[in-house]
Amino acid sequence: MHKAECPHPLVRGQQRQSPSSHTTPCPTVTALARSPAHQHSVPGSTRPAPVAARLAYAGLLPFVLGALLVWLVRPDAHPYVVDALAKYAALAVSFLAGAHWGLAMRQSVPSPVPFAWSALFVFVAWVAVVMPAYAGLVLQGAALIGCYLADRKSYASSGVATWLTLRFRLTAVAALCCFLAAAGS
Repeated sequence: MHKAECPHPLVRGQQRQSPSSHTTPCPTVTALARSPAHQHSVPGSTRPAPVAARLAYAGLLPFVLGALLVWLVRPDAHPYVVDALAKYAALAVSFLAGAHWGLAMRQSVPSPVPFAWSALFVFVAWVAVVMPAYAGLVLQGAALIGCYLADRKSYASSGVATWLTLRFRLTAVAALCCFLAAAGS
């Protein structure tokens, strides 16, 4: 009889008896592969996890609401609205920059490029927050587009290119809101 080792890290080293000369599939790995939750967490899966996509779209609400309020609120409330939108945009840019850092850490031999891009985007977001709104929001919109362009390069090499369609949609709406709010500032 042929003994096969299970490749799953939780059961690695445990031997199984195989009736033929072929290795039998590991039951743990087979069960994990069939699990719906696991299928959506695998990099490069067919589409983003539904929960993540819903949360990502919900993250657009402050952008859309902020851009609308810039044009609708009384003049005395205007500075608060643009300040809130600029700070939220900075958080979004920093969040996206952090994704580059995380993907770079997954590489067996990390390249310094994603770390540099990540740090640059965080710095740009910070600078944009301390600028006047009419200029800072334009810089935030440009930073969001820059993050997307960097994602196009890094997502493919990291096996998460299936997220790019969602990222494009989110970037288009968020950047447009920043530009519209800057025009109303």
